[in-house]
Amino acid sequence: METVLKSHCDEQHPHEAEDFHKKHEQNNKLSGIKKDIEKLYEAVPQLVNVFKIKEKIGEGTFSSVYLATAQLQTGYEEKMALKHLIPTSHPLRIAAELQCLTVAGGQDNVMGVKYCFRKNDHVVIVMPYLEHESFLDILNSLSFEEVREYMFNLFKALRRIHHFGIVHRDVKPSNFLYNRQLKEYALVDFGLAQGTPDTKIELLKTAQSEGQQGSCLQNNPTVALGNGVSVSVTAPKQIAQQSASKASDKRSSSLSKIQIKQGRGGKEDSVHHSVQRSVFGEKNFNVSSSTHQENSSTKLIKQSKMIDVSSRKLVTKKKIISTKTVSNGVARKAASGCPLNLTCDCYATDGVCSICLSRRQQVAPRAGTPGFRAPEVLTKCPTQTTAIDMWSAGIVFLSLLSGRYPFYKASDDLTALAQIMTVRGSRETIQAAKTFGKSVLCTQDVPAQNLRTLCEKLRGTNSSSSRSKGDKHTTSVNDLALPAAIDKQCAPKTCGKEIQHLQSCQEGDGALEIKATDMKGWDKVPDDAYDLLDKLLDLNPATRITAKEALLHPFFKDMRL
Repeated sequence: METVLKSHCDEQHPHEAEDFHKKHEQNNKLSGIKKDIEKLYEAVPQLVNVFKIKEKIGEGTFSSVYLATAQLQTGYEEKMALKHLIPTSHPLRIAAELQCLTVAGGQDNVMGVKYCFRKNDHVVIVMPYLEHESFLDILNSLSFEEVREYMFNLFKALRRIHHFGIVHRDVKPSNFLYNRQLKEYALVDFGLAQGTPDTKIELLKTAQSEGQQGSCLQNNPTVALGNGVSVSVTAPKQIAQQSASKASDKRSSSLSKIQIKQGRGGKEDSVHHSVQRSVFGEKNFNVSSSTHQENSSTKLIKQSKMIDVSSRKLVTKKKIISTKTVSNGVARKAASGCPLNLTCDCYATDGVCSICLSRRQQVAPRAGTPGFRAPEVLTKCPTQTTAIDMWSAGIVFLSLLSGRYPFYKASDDLTALAQIMTVRGSRETIQAAKTFGKSVLCTQDVPAQNLRTLCEKLRGTNSSSSRSKGDKHTTSVNDLALPAAIDKQCAPKTCGKEIQHLQSCQEGDGALEIKATDMKGWDKVPDDAYDLLDKLLDLNPATRITAKEALLHPFFKDMRL
Protein backbone atom coordinates (compact mmCIF):
# COMPACT_ATOMS: atom_id res chain seq x y z
CA MET A 1 0.00 0.00 0.00
CA GLU A 2 2.83 2.41 0.93
CA THR A 3 4.62 1.65 -2.35
CA VAL A 4 1.52 2.47 -4.35
CA LEU A 5 1.03 5.75 -2.47
CA LYS A 6 4.67 6.72 -2.94
CA SER A 7 4.68 6.07 -6.69
CA HIS A 8 1.41 7.91 -7.07
CA CYS A 9 2.74 10.96 -5.20
CA ASP A 10 6.00 11.04 -7.16
CA GLU A 11 4.08 11.67 -10.38
CA GLN A 12 2.29 14.69 -8.90
CA HIS A 13 3.38 18.27 -8.42
CA PRO A 14 5.06 18.85 -5.01
CA HIS A 15 2.10 20.93 -3.80
CA GLU A 16 -0.37 18.33 -5.02
CA ALA A 17 1.62 15.59 -3.31
CA GLU A 18 1.57 17.55 -0.07
CA ASP A 19 -2.19 18.06 -0.32
CA PHE A 20 -2.60 14.36 -1.05
CA HIS A 21 -0.66 13.41 2.09
CA LYS A 22 -2.67 15.84 4.19
CA LYS A 23 -5.94 14.40 2.92
CA HIS A 24 -4.62 10.89 3.53
CA GLU A 25 -3.68 11.75 7.13
CA GLN A 26 -7.02 13.45 7.67
CA ASN A 27 -8.88 10.40 6.38
CA ASN A 28 -6.90 8.16 8.73
CA LYS A 29 -7.71 10.47 11.63
CA LEU A 30 -11.41 10.48 10.80
CA SER A 31 -11.32 6.71 10.48
CA GLY A 32 -9.73 6.45 13.92
CA ILE A 33 -12.33 8.77 15.47
CA LYS A 34 -15.12 6.76 13.87
CA LYS A 35 -13.72 3.60 15.45
CA ASP A 36 -13.49 5.32 18.84
CA ILE A 37 -17.14 6.36 18.60
CA GLU A 38 -18.19 2.81 17.70
CA LYS A 39 -16.20 1.44 20.65
CA LEU A 40 -17.88 3.96 22.97
CA TYR A 41 -21.33 2.86 21.78
CA GLU A 42 -20.33 -0.76 22.45
CA ALA A 43 -18.90 0.03 25.89
CA VAL A 44 -21.93 2.09 26.99
CA PRO A 45 -24.92 0.85 24.93
CA GLN A 46 -27.33 3.16 26.80
CA LEU A 47 -25.98 6.03 24.71
CA VAL A 48 -27.27 4.60 21.42
CA ASN A 49 -30.94 5.45 22.03
CA VAL A 50 -30.26 8.88 23.50
CA PHE A 51 -27.35 10.53 21.71
CA LYS A 52 -25.99 10.80 18.24
CA ILE A 53 -22.23 11.25 18.63
CA LYS A 54 -20.88 13.58 15.95
CA GLU A 55 -17.13 13.85 16.56
CA LYS A 56 -14.31 13.76 19.08
CA ILE A 57 -13.52 17.31 20.24
CA GLY A 58 -10.92 16.68 22.90
CA GLU A 59 -8.57 14.07 24.31
CA GLY A 60 -6.59 14.16 27.54
CA THR A 61 -4.59 11.89 29.80
CA PHE A 62 -7.62 10.59 31.67
CA SER A 63 -10.54 11.13 29.29
CA SER A 64 -11.88 11.85 25.82
CA VAL A 65 -14.62 14.35 25.00
CA TYR A 66 -17.16 13.96 22.22
CA LEU A 67 -19.72 16.29 20.68
CA ALA A 68 -23.17 14.74 20.51
CA THR A 69 -26.77 15.75 19.95
CA ALA A 70 -29.74 14.65 22.04
CA GLN A 71 -33.24 14.40 20.58
CA LEU A 72 -35.55 16.27 22.95
CA GLN A 73 -39.24 15.51 23.45
CA THR A 74 -40.05 18.90 21.96
CA GLY A 75 -38.53 17.76 18.69
CA TYR A 76 -35.44 19.95 18.91
CA GLU A 77 -31.88 18.73 19.06
CA GLU A 78 -29.57 19.92 21.82
CA LYS A 79 -25.80 19.76 21.65
CA MET A 80 -24.06 17.98 24.50
CA ALA A 81 -20.49 17.25 25.50
CA LEU A 82 -19.83 13.62 26.44
CA LYS A 83 -16.79 13.03 28.60
CA HIS A 84 -15.69 9.39 28.54
CA LEU A 85 -13.41 8.62 31.49
CA ILE A 86 -10.76 6.01 30.85
CA PRO A 87 -11.57 2.67 32.51
CA THR A 88 -8.40 2.82 34.65
CA SER A 89 -9.61 5.90 36.55
CA HIS A 90 -10.13 5.22 40.24
CA PRO A 91 -13.84 5.03 41.19
CA LEU A 92 -13.27 7.53 44.00
CA ARG A 93 -11.72 9.98 41.58
CA ILE A 94 -14.68 9.67 39.20
CA ALA A 95 -17.20 10.09 42.01
CA ALA A 96 -15.29 13.11 43.35
CA GLU A 97 -15.28 14.79 39.94
CA LEU A 98 -19.02 14.22 39.60
CA GLN A 99 -19.63 15.67 43.04
CA CYS A 100 -17.62 18.78 42.15
CA LEU A 101 -19.75 19.29 39.03
CA THR A 102 -23.07 18.71 40.79
CA VAL A 103 -22.34 20.76 43.92
CA ALA A 104 -20.31 23.69 42.57
CA GLY A 105 -21.20 23.55 38.87
CA GLY A 106 -24.01 25.13 36.94
CA GLN A 107 -23.38 28.76 37.87
CA ASP A 108 -20.70 31.45 38.05
CA ASN A 109 -18.95 30.11 34.95
CA VAL A 110 -18.43 26.63 36.39
CA MET A 111 -19.48 23.77 34.13
CA GLY A 112 -22.39 21.69 35.42
CA VAL A 113 -23.52 18.15 34.68
CA LYS A 114 -26.77 16.92 33.10
CA TYR A 115 -26.54 13.13 33.15
CA CYS A 116 -24.14 10.32 33.90
CA PHE A 117 -24.05 6.85 32.33
CA ARG A 118 -22.13 3.85 33.56
CA LYS A 119 -21.59 0.37 32.22
CA ASN A 120 -19.13 -1.78 34.15
CA ASP A 121 -15.93 0.29 34.38
CA HIS A 122 -16.91 2.77 31.64
CA VAL A 123 -18.33 6.12 32.78
CA VAL A 124 -19.69 8.90 30.58
CA ILE A 125 -20.47 12.33 32.03
CA VAL A 126 -22.91 14.41 29.96
CA MET A 127 -22.47 18.19 30.15
CA PRO A 128 -23.85 21.21 28.30
CA TYR A 129 -21.84 21.99 25.18
CA LEU A 130 -20.25 25.42 24.92
CA GLU A 131 -18.89 26.25 21.50
CA HIS A 132 -15.58 27.97 22.09
CA GLU A 133 -12.50 29.41 20.40
CA SER A 134 -8.94 28.16 20.64
CA PHE A 135 -6.97 30.37 23.04
CA LEU A 136 -3.94 30.40 20.74
CA ASP A 137 -6.02 31.42 17.72
CA ILE A 138 -7.53 34.50 19.38
CA LEU A 139 -4.71 35.50 21.75
CA ASN A 140 -3.26 38.34 19.68
CA SER A 141 -6.59 39.56 18.36
CA LEU A 142 -8.21 40.16 21.76
CA SER A 143 -8.76 43.74 22.81
CA PHE A 144 -7.61 44.85 26.25
CA GLU A 145 -11.23 45.12 27.38
CA GLU A 146 -11.88 41.51 26.31
CA VAL A 147 -8.87 40.42 28.37
CA ARG A 148 -10.27 42.27 31.37
CA GLU A 149 -13.63 40.53 30.97
CA TYR A 150 -11.92 37.16 30.49
CA MET A 151 -9.96 37.45 33.75
CA PHE A 152 -12.98 38.79 35.65
CA ASN A 153 -15.05 35.76 34.67
CA LEU A 154 -12.19 33.38 35.45
CA PHE A 155 -11.98 34.80 38.97
CA LYS A 156 -15.75 34.39 39.36
CA ALA A 157 -15.38 30.69 38.56
CA LEU A 158 -12.44 30.30 40.93
CA ARG A 159 -14.27 32.13 43.71
CA ARG A 160 -17.15 29.70 43.27
CA ILE A 161 -15.12 26.49 43.52
CA HIS A 162 -12.83 27.84 46.27
CA HIS A 163 -15.93 28.62 48.31
CA PHE A 164 -16.62 24.89 48.36
CA GLY A 165 -13.03 24.06 49.24
CA ILE A 166 -12.14 22.75 45.78
CA VAL A 167 -8.61 23.15 44.45
CA HIS A 168 -8.87 22.74 40.69
CA ARG A 169 -5.10 22.10 40.21
CA ASP A 170 -5.25 22.44 36.42
CA VAL A 171 -6.33 26.00 35.65
CA LYS A 172 -5.26 26.87 32.10
CA PRO A 173 -6.85 28.33 28.95
CA SER A 174 -7.94 24.96 27.54
CA ASN A 175 -9.85 24.27 30.76
CA PHE A 176 -11.61 27.66 30.73
CA LEU A 177 -13.84 27.62 27.69
CA TYR A 178 -14.58 30.99 26.09
CA ASN A 179 -17.24 31.86 23.53
CA ARG A 180 -16.10 35.22 22.24
CA GLN A 181 -19.29 36.09 20.40
CA LEU A 182 -21.73 35.18 23.16
CA LYS A 183 -19.33 36.21 25.96
CA GLU A 184 -19.91 32.92 27.75
CA TYR A 185 -17.35 31.11 29.89
CA ALA A 186 -17.03 27.72 31.57
CA LEU A 187 -14.40 26.24 33.89
CA VAL A 188 -14.15 22.53 33.09
CA ASP A 189 -12.23 19.35 33.92
CA PHE A 190 -12.15 18.58 37.64
CA GLY A 191 -10.29 15.32 37.07
CA LEU A 192 -7.28 16.47 39.11
CA ALA A 193 -9.23 18.44 41.72
CA GLN A 194 -8.37 18.11 45.39
CA GLY A 195 -10.01 19.39 48.52
CA THR A 196 -8.87 21.84 51.16
CA PRO A 197 -8.91 20.65 54.80
CA ASP A 198 -12.37 22.20 55.20
CA THR A 199 -13.74 21.19 51.79
CA LYS A 200 -17.46 20.72 51.41
CA ILE A 201 -16.89 17.97 48.85
CA GLU A 202 -16.66 14.89 51.03
CA LEU A 203 -15.41 12.59 48.29
CA LEU A 204 -12.41 14.85 47.67
CA LYS A 205 -11.20 14.13 51.18
CA THR A 206 -11.31 10.40 50.51
CA ALA A 207 -9.70 10.65 47.08
CA GLN A 208 -6.92 12.82 48.47
CA SER A 209 -6.05 10.41 51.26
CA GLU A 210 -6.03 7.53 48.76
CA GLY A 211 -3.72 9.35 46.40
CA GLN A 212 -1.20 10.39 49.05
CA GLN A 213 -0.39 6.78 49.86
CA GLY A 214 1.34 6.29 46.51
CA SER A 215 3.09 9.64 46.21
CA CYS A 216 6.85 9.45 45.80
CA LEU A 217 9.30 12.31 45.28
CA GLN A 218 12.99 12.78 44.78
CA ASN A 219 15.27 14.15 47.47
CA ASN A 220 17.57 17.12 46.91
CA PRO A 221 17.17 17.54 43.14
CA THR A 222 19.61 19.91 41.46
CA VAL A 223 19.67 21.43 37.99
CA ALA A 224 22.53 23.27 36.29
CA LEU A 225 21.63 26.20 34.06
CA GLY A 226 25.03 27.04 32.59
CA ASN A 227 27.27 30.06 33.15
CA GLY A 228 27.86 28.80 36.64
CA VAL A 229 24.18 28.98 37.57
CA SER A 230 22.50 26.05 39.26
CA VAL A 231 19.37 25.63 41.33
CA SER A 232 18.83 23.14 44.13
CA VAL A 233 15.88 22.45 46.39
CA THR A 234 16.08 20.62 49.73
CA ALA A 235 13.58 19.64 52.35
CA PRO A 236 13.44 21.18 55.86
CA LYS A 237 16.08 20.19 58.41
CA GLN A 238 13.68 18.14 60.46
CA ILE A 239 13.26 15.75 57.53
CA ALA A 240 17.01 15.17 57.42
CA GLN A 241 17.04 14.30 61.11
CA GLN A 242 14.45 11.52 60.90
CA SER A 243 15.33 8.20 62.42
CA ALA A 244 17.47 6.27 59.96
CA SER A 245 15.98 2.93 60.85
CA LYS A 246 12.42 4.18 60.60
CA ALA A 247 13.06 5.84 57.28
CA SER A 248 14.82 2.74 56.01
CA ASP A 249 11.74 0.61 56.62
CA LYS A 250 9.53 3.01 54.72
CA ARG A 251 11.74 3.56 51.72
CA SER A 252 10.62 2.13 48.39
CA SER A 253 12.69 -0.57 46.74
CA SER A 254 14.49 1.84 44.44
CA LEU A 255 15.99 5.29 44.53
CA SER A 256 15.42 7.28 41.36
CA LYS A 257 17.94 9.70 40.03
CA ILE A 258 17.82 11.85 36.96
CA GLN A 259 20.95 12.88 35.17
CA ILE A 260 20.66 15.76 32.72
CA LYS A 261 23.01 16.18 29.79
CA GLN A 262 22.75 18.46 26.80
CA GLY A 263 23.36 17.60 23.16
CA ARG A 264 24.38 19.85 20.30
CA GLY A 265 20.94 19.84 18.78
CA GLY A 266 19.22 20.03 22.14
CA LYS A 267 17.22 16.87 21.47
CA GLU A 268 16.40 14.33 24.10
CA ASP A 269 18.27 11.20 23.12
CA SER A 270 16.50 9.02 25.62
CA VAL A 271 13.95 9.39 28.35
CA HIS A 272 13.51 6.79 31.07
CA HIS A 273 11.22 7.50 34.00
CA SER A 274 10.65 5.39 37.03
CA VAL A 275 7.08 4.45 37.80
CA GLN A 276 7.00 6.83 40.75
CA ARG A 277 7.56 9.92 38.59
CA SER A 278 4.91 10.76 36.02
CA VAL A 279 5.91 12.88 33.05
CA PHE A 280 3.26 15.49 33.69
CA GLY A 281 2.97 14.93 37.41
CA GLU A 282 -0.51 13.44 37.34
CA LYS A 283 -1.45 11.56 40.45
CA ASN A 284 -2.07 7.85 39.91
CA PHE A 285 -5.14 7.14 42.00
CA ASN A 286 -5.02 3.46 41.12
CA VAL A 287 -2.09 3.07 43.49
CA SER A 288 -3.55 2.31 46.89
CA SER A 289 -0.30 1.68 48.71
CA SER A 290 3.45 2.04 48.43
CA THR A 291 3.71 -1.75 48.19
CA HIS A 292 2.20 -1.66 44.71
CA GLN A 293 4.80 0.87 43.64
CA GLU A 294 7.60 -1.26 45.01
CA ASN A 295 6.50 -4.18 42.89
CA SER A 296 6.27 -2.01 39.76
CA SER A 297 9.63 -0.47 40.50
CA THR A 298 11.19 -3.88 40.91
CA LYS A 299 9.94 -4.92 37.48
CA LEU A 300 11.50 -1.80 36.00
CA ILE A 301 14.83 -2.60 37.60
CA LYS A 302 14.84 -6.09 36.07
CA GLN A 303 14.27 -4.64 32.62
CA SER A 304 17.07 -2.10 32.77
CA LYS A 305 20.75 -2.34 33.63
CA MET A 306 21.67 -1.93 37.27
CA ILE A 307 24.04 0.97 37.71
CA ASP A 308 25.45 1.97 41.07
CA VAL A 309 25.27 5.75 41.32
CA SER A 310 27.90 7.09 43.68
CA SER A 311 27.62 10.76 42.82
CA ARG A 312 25.53 13.20 40.81
CA LYS A 313 27.14 14.58 37.67
CA LEU A 314 25.55 17.31 35.63
CA VAL A 315 27.16 17.36 32.18
CA THR A 316 26.11 20.08 29.73
CA LYS A 317 27.54 18.73 26.48
CA LYS A 318 24.91 16.12 25.60
CA LYS A 319 21.33 16.12 26.84
CA ILE A 320 20.27 12.68 27.90
CA ILE A 321 17.64 12.17 30.56
CA SER A 322 18.11 8.79 32.11
CA THR A 323 16.86 7.24 35.28
CA LYS A 324 19.48 5.31 37.16
CA THR A 325 18.47 3.05 39.97
CA VAL A 326 20.20 2.05 43.13
CA SER A 327 19.15 -1.26 44.60
CA ASN A 328 17.12 -1.36 47.78
CA GLY A 329 19.92 -3.12 49.58
CA VAL A 330 22.40 -0.33 48.91
CA ALA A 331 19.91 2.28 50.09
CA ARG A 332 19.15 0.38 53.27
CA LYS A 333 22.84 -0.14 53.98
CA ALA A 334 23.50 3.58 53.64
CA ALA A 335 20.55 4.37 55.86
CA SER A 336 21.51 1.94 58.61
CA GLY A 337 25.00 3.40 58.79
CA CYS A 338 23.75 6.95 59.33
CA PRO A 339 23.97 8.40 62.89
CA LEU A 340 20.81 10.07 64.15
CA ASN A 341 22.40 13.35 65.23
CA LEU A 342 23.99 14.29 61.89
CA THR A 343 22.59 16.71 59.35
CA CYS A 344 23.01 16.69 55.59
CA ASP A 345 26.60 17.24 54.44
CA CYS A 346 26.04 17.12 50.66
CA TYR A 347 24.11 20.38 50.38
CA ALA A 348 25.13 22.26 47.20
CA THR A 349 27.53 19.50 46.20
CA ASP A 350 27.45 16.95 43.39
CA GLY A 351 27.08 14.00 45.73
CA VAL A 352 24.34 12.35 47.77
CA CYS A 353 25.28 11.59 51.36
CA SER A 354 23.97 8.77 53.53
CA ILE A 355 21.81 11.24 55.46
CA CYS A 356 19.88 12.09 52.31
CA LEU A 357 19.62 8.44 51.36
CA SER A 358 18.02 7.73 54.72
CA ARG A 359 15.50 10.52 54.50
CA ARG A 360 11.85 9.77 54.82
CA GLN A 361 10.31 10.32 51.42
CA GLN A 362 8.35 13.53 51.01
CA VAL A 363 4.66 13.35 50.19
CA ALA A 364 3.25 16.21 48.13
CA PRO A 365 0.85 16.41 45.18
CA ARG A 366 2.37 17.43 41.84
CA ALA A 367 -0.68 17.17 39.58
CA GLY A 368 -1.07 19.94 37.05
CA THR A 369 0.16 21.13 33.66
CA PRO A 370 3.82 22.11 33.12
CA GLY A 371 4.17 25.86 32.87
CA PHE A 372 1.23 26.53 35.18
CA ARG A 373 2.50 24.96 38.41
CA ALA A 374 3.04 27.26 41.38
CA PRO A 375 6.43 27.51 43.16
CA GLU A 376 5.11 25.56 46.15
CA VAL A 377 4.13 22.73 43.80
CA LEU A 378 7.49 22.76 42.02
CA THR A 379 9.33 22.57 45.37
CA LYS A 380 7.07 19.75 46.60
CA CYS A 381 5.53 21.64 49.48
CA PRO A 382 3.16 19.19 51.22
CA THR A 383 0.69 21.93 52.16
CA GLN A 384 -0.98 23.25 49.02
CA THR A 385 -4.05 25.46 49.02
CA THR A 386 -6.36 27.23 46.59
CA ALA A 387 -3.44 29.66 46.09
CA ILE A 388 -2.01 27.31 43.45
CA ASP A 389 -5.06 28.03 41.26
CA MET A 390 -4.45 31.75 41.64
CA TRP A 391 -0.85 31.33 40.49
CA SER A 392 -2.08 29.45 37.41
CA ALA A 393 -4.58 32.25 36.75
CA GLY A 394 -1.66 34.66 36.99
CA ILE A 395 0.22 32.73 34.30
CA VAL A 396 -2.89 32.93 32.08
CA PHE A 397 -3.03 36.69 32.70
CA LEU A 398 0.69 36.96 31.93
CA SER A 399 0.11 35.26 28.57
CA LEU A 400 -2.78 37.59 27.80
CA LEU A 401 -0.79 40.73 28.63
CA SER A 402 2.35 39.60 26.81
CA GLY A 403 0.63 37.93 23.85
CA ARG A 404 2.87 34.91 24.36
CA TYR A 405 1.57 31.38 24.90
CA PRO A 406 2.70 29.18 26.45
CA PHE A 407 4.70 31.62 28.53
CA TYR A 408 6.79 29.02 30.36
CA LYS A 409 8.23 25.86 28.84
CA ALA A 410 10.27 23.46 30.93
CA SER A 411 11.10 19.77 30.86
CA ASP A 412 11.23 19.38 34.65
CA ASP A 413 10.24 21.13 37.87
CA LEU A 414 13.64 22.66 38.66
CA THR A 415 14.02 24.17 35.20
CA ALA A 416 10.49 25.56 35.61
CA LEU A 417 11.50 27.07 38.95
CA ALA A 418 14.61 28.59 37.36
CA GLN A 419 12.45 30.15 34.64
CA ILE A 420 10.21 31.68 37.28
CA MET A 421 13.34 33.14 38.89
CA THR A 422 14.25 34.94 35.66
CA VAL A 423 11.00 36.91 35.92
CA ARG A 424 10.39 37.15 39.68
CA GLY A 425 14.00 37.14 40.88
CA SER A 426 16.19 34.54 42.60
CA ARG A 427 16.36 36.27 46.00
CA GLU A 428 12.60 36.66 46.08
CA THR A 429 12.12 32.99 45.16
CA ILE A 430 14.60 31.81 47.80
CA GLN A 431 12.96 33.97 50.47
CA ALA A 432 9.47 32.77 49.56
CA ALA A 433 10.57 29.12 49.65
CA LYS A 434 11.73 29.57 53.24
CA THR A 435 8.22 30.58 54.27
CA PHE A 436 6.89 27.14 53.32
CA GLY A 437 9.83 25.16 54.69
CA LYS A 438 11.97 24.73 51.59
CA SER A 439 15.55 25.73 50.93
CA VAL A 440 16.38 26.83 47.39
CA LEU A 441 19.97 27.37 46.30
CA CYS A 442 20.88 29.47 43.26
CA THR A 443 24.55 30.08 42.49
CA GLN A 444 23.87 33.41 40.80
CA ASP A 445 21.82 36.44 41.78
CA VAL A 446 19.06 36.85 39.18
CA PRO A 447 17.20 40.17 39.52
CA ALA A 448 13.44 40.43 39.10
CA GLN A 449 11.98 42.10 36.03
CA ASN A 450 9.55 44.93 35.52
CA LEU A 451 6.34 43.14 34.49
CA ARG A 452 5.10 46.04 32.38
CA THR A 453 8.36 46.33 30.46
CA LEU A 454 8.47 42.57 29.89
CA CYS A 455 4.89 42.32 28.61
CA GLU A 456 5.13 45.40 26.39
CA LYS A 457 8.36 44.18 24.84
CA LEU A 458 6.86 40.79 24.06
CA ARG A 459 3.59 42.18 22.75
CA GLY A 460 5.35 44.90 20.74
CA THR A 461 3.50 47.81 22.32
CA ASN A 462 4.48 50.86 24.32
CA SER A 463 1.69 51.87 26.64
CA SER A 464 1.18 55.58 27.18
CA SER A 465 -0.16 54.88 30.66
CA SER A 466 1.88 56.32 33.52
CA ARG A 467 4.42 54.00 35.09
CA SER A 468 4.17 52.98 38.70
CA LYS A 469 6.33 55.33 40.79
CA GLY A 470 7.17 52.70 43.36
CA ASP A 471 8.41 50.12 40.87
CA LYS A 472 11.73 48.79 42.11
CA HIS A 473 12.50 46.45 39.24
CA THR A 474 14.01 48.14 36.20
CA THR A 475 15.95 45.27 34.67
CA SER A 476 15.95 45.47 30.88
CA VAL A 477 14.23 42.63 29.10
CA ASN A 478 17.06 42.61 26.59
CA ASP A 479 19.51 41.99 29.42
CA LEU A 480 17.50 39.28 31.18
CA ALA A 481 14.43 37.91 29.50
CA LEU A 482 12.34 34.93 30.53
CA PRO A 483 14.16 32.07 28.84
CA ALA A 484 17.28 34.09 27.97
CA ALA A 485 18.60 33.73 31.52
CA ILE A 486 18.73 29.99 31.03
CA ASP A 487 21.89 28.97 29.24
CA LYS A 488 21.21 27.66 25.74
CA GLN A 489 23.53 24.71 26.19
CA CYS A 490 21.49 23.16 28.96
CA ALA A 491 18.00 24.43 28.28
CA PRO A 492 15.62 22.09 26.44
CA LYS A 493 15.26 22.53 22.68
CA THR A 494 11.84 24.04 23.17
CA CYS A 495 13.32 26.71 25.41
CA GLY A 496 15.97 27.42 22.79
CA LYS A 497 13.26 28.14 20.26
CA GLU A 498 11.55 30.45 22.72
CA ILE A 499 14.83 32.31 23.26
CA GLN A 500 15.13 33.00 19.55
CA HIS A 501 11.47 33.99 19.36
CA LEU A 502 11.79 36.36 22.33
CA GLN A 503 14.96 37.96 20.99
CA SER A 504 13.42 38.51 17.56
CA CYS A 505 10.47 40.25 19.20
CA GLN A 506 12.81 42.47 21.23
CA GLU A 507 14.73 43.43 18.09
CA GLY A 508 11.49 44.70 16.58
CA ASP A 509 11.00 42.22 13.76
CA GLY A 510 7.31 43.04 13.84
CA ALA A 511 6.16 39.47 14.59
CA LEU A 512 3.98 40.59 17.45
CA GLU A 513 3.84 44.33 16.82
CA ILE A 514 0.41 45.91 16.65
CA LYS A 515 -0.37 48.77 14.30
CA ALA A 516 -0.98 52.13 15.97
CA THR A 517 -4.38 52.38 14.28
CA ASP A 518 -5.48 49.05 15.74
CA MET A 519 -4.18 49.07 19.30
CA LYS A 520 -7.51 47.89 20.81
CA GLY A 521 -6.69 49.55 24.10
CA TRP A 522 -3.19 48.06 24.45
CA ASP A 523 -1.65 51.53 24.37
CA LYS A 524 -3.51 52.44 27.56
CA VAL A 525 -2.99 49.48 29.88
CA PRO A 526 -3.39 50.85 33.44
CA ASP A 527 -0.96 50.23 36.27
CA ASP A 528 -3.77 48.35 38.04
CA ALA A 529 -3.37 45.52 35.52
CA TYR A 530 0.25 44.93 36.42
CA ASP A 531 -0.46 45.43 40.12
CA LEU A 532 -2.99 42.60 39.93
CA LEU A 533 -0.54 40.47 37.94
CA ASP A 534 2.13 41.07 40.59
CA LYS A 535 -0.27 39.95 43.34
CA LEU A 536 -1.26 36.84 41.38
CA LEU A 537 2.39 35.90 40.85
CA ASP A 538 3.24 36.42 44.50
CA LEU A 539 5.83 33.73 45.27
CA ASN A 540 4.48 33.33 48.79
CA PRO A 541 1.18 31.40 48.70
CA ALA A 542 0.22 32.78 52.13
CA THR A 543 0.10 36.36 50.84
CA ARG A 544 -1.01 35.63 47.26
CA ILE A 545 -4.27 37.32 46.33
CA THR A 546 -7.45 35.22 46.54
CA ALA A 547 -10.19 35.00 43.90
CA LYS A 548 -12.56 36.98 46.10
CA GLU A 549 -9.97 39.71 46.62
CA ALA A 550 -9.09 39.76 42.92
CA LEU A 551 -12.70 40.52 41.98
CA LEU A 552 -12.56 43.56 44.29
CA HIS A 553 -9.27 44.80 42.83
CA PRO A 554 -9.29 48.30 41.28
CA PHE A 555 -8.59 46.67 37.90
CA PHE A 556 -12.26 45.58 37.88
CA LYS A 557 -13.65 48.69 39.60
CA ASP A 558 -16.41 49.34 37.05
CA MET A 559 -17.44 45.70 36.56
CA ARG A 560 -20.45 44.18 38.31
CA LEU A 561 -20.06 41.03 40.39
